[in-house]
Amino acid sequence: MCHNFQCNEVMKRFYLLFALTVFSLFVSAQSLEECRSLAKEHYPEISQYDLISKTEEYNLSNATRAWIPQVMLSGQATYQSATPTYPDAFKKIMQSNGMNMVGIDKDQYKIAIDVTQSIWDGGQSKANRAIAEAEAKEQRSRVDVSLYDLQSRVDDIYFGILLLDERIEQTNALIDMLESNLNRMRSYYNNGIAMLSDVDAIEAELLSAKQTLTQVEASRASYRQMLEIFIGQPLKDKILKRPNMCEVTNRTSLRPELSLFDAQQNKFKAQSKAINSSVMPQFSAFAQGYYGYPGMDMFKSMVSDDWSLNAIVGVRMMWNIGAFYTKKNNIEKLNIAQKQIDVQRNVFLFNTQLQTTQYDGEIIRLNKAIKDDDRIVELRTRVRKAAESQLENGVIDATDLLRKITDETTAILNRSTHEIELLQATYKLKNTLNQ
Repeated sequence: MCHNFQCNEVMKRFYLLFALTVFSLFVSAQSLEECRSLAKEHYPEISQYDLISKTEEYNLSNATRAWIPQVMLSGQATYQSATPTYPDAFKKIMQSNGMNMVGIDKDQYKIAIDVTQSIWDGGQSKANRAIAEAEAKEQRSRVDVSLYDLQSRVDDIYFGILLLDERIEQTNALIDMLESNLNRMRSYYNNGIAMLSDVDAIEAELLSAKQTLTQVEASRASYRQMLEIFIGQPLKDKILKRPNMCEVTNRTSLRPELSLFDAQQNKFKAQSKAINSSVMPQFSAFAQGYYGYPGMDMFKSMVSDDWSLNAIVGVRMMWNIGAFYTKKNNIEKLNIAQKQIDVQRNVFLFNTQLQTTQYDGEIIRLNKAIKDDDRIVELRTRVRKAAESQLENGVIDATDLLRKITDETTAILNRSTHEIELLQATYKLKNTLNQ
């Protein structure tokens, strides 16, 4: 009878393994790389790239248009308290010759158009273009950092699901083993070989295992829902594939934060050039034309209040001397900001080195643990099988058998957990260095 029970257990495990193999052939799987890619595409911040590019395009266009002739239309109507007049002696002479010199009217009108063409702006437009490009690069780097953090969050959830899947698998195996031993113990009890307390002990352990399975399945369902939110699509019956083991040999960090620090430094350099250009003189050509009264011919306007067309062209130089007052302070502020970025970079590299050392130690520990796990599982399985035989012969009771079953289940779960934790630690090391 014992032999039949053992055979039934072996066949049951065989059928279960076969069913899982067939099931895996028909159920689609989801890989870690696919989840990362889907999460990146679905994350709302991904749209920032397009917005940044459009903003950069507009800023560059505005900087370039500084060389387009600037046109300004204006109009004015004024009333003056006094206007230019002829001396009285000259006025009498002109009147004696039949000319009425009324002078310029106090109410005056003008409709004008001004055109200015920059010849040299001291390098201001070039500096503005450099600032626009540097700011766009900085903003893209910030989005890169955000999406990099997203990858770490997806990885944590993905490996959390793998750990829960493994625990569910081992708990199901424990339930199968307990059910097999419960049937055997009931048979022993019916034949007067075992006591009812032995049957109750195994049944209680079986109910406890099923309760644990329900809790773990609920946790896995919650984790899968979170992953669905990240990737933007339902997982349904998709299984998560265990990633392949990778080896990280290069210890050079390629994190996007380093690119962000570089982009910030470049922006400060561009701003520094803009400050230098602000103290340079600017040259431009200009033309002004207006229709109104009085005209540029003042003598003609004194004898007639008719409106006339007038124009003037020339070259202008503008030099904002006041910019020198704050130049030194503004440059020093940028130098301090650059030093702050250097400090942030050094802190980041320091923390990265600490994390790298931590994960290296974790990988070494888990590799050593996995080497011992196979032997521990082999020994625990052997002890459990011996305990089943001893229970059949009345040498031990159900409590001792349950302890051996628990030890074996724990050993198997530890081995699987260590394997997944080793994978997770390796990928965390890889992500820390962005390899």
